[in-house]
Amino acid sequence: PFVIVCNHQASLDLMGMVEVIPERCVPIAKRELLYLGTVGWACWLSGIIFIERQCRDAAIGVISRTASTMRRENVR
Repeated sequence: PFVIVCNHQASLDLMGMVEVIPERCVPIAKRELLYLGTVGWACWLSGIIFIERQCRDAAIGVISRTASTMRRENVR
């Protein structure tokens, strides 16, 4: 298992990241991306897990549930 952290600068960077991220990877993104029109819809449809950064407890809960599911399903 490993963690890849991507700090992109523009929406177009997402296309490059898709090419380098391994298969069976679980993407997590800030919830603000969900509201970026077409980009938000594409993120949602691709199964990205969104985290509400302003609510620490909720973010930790989402990450914990995601980690449990990842271990159970043996994904990265």
